Amino acid sequence: MAVPEIDHESPTPVYRQIAALIIADIESGTLPVNRRIPSEATLVQRFGVARETVRNAVRFLREEGHVFTVPQRGTYVRDRSAEGEHQGDE
Repeated sequence: MAVPEIDHESPTPVYRQIAALIIADIESGTLPVNRRIPSEATLVQRFGVARETVRNAVRFLREEGHVFTVPQRGTYVRDRSAEGEHQGDE
């Protein structure tokens, strides 16, 4: 598997670049709804970054509603398909 390109010179913070790559995996179906995302250690190795950078990326994904964390279990892809379904129905 090719290592995703992280641009350390980009004005976009590295954690946001990692979050964007994970979002792309979610949107493509590589990481389906309710599937556990890779562990921190796996993401550290995949992207070649510090663990804190991966934690920041996962925190961002959680804050943006892309994933949810179950203590002692892991972090999973959230089902966002219901969001906005009823917008404009009123």
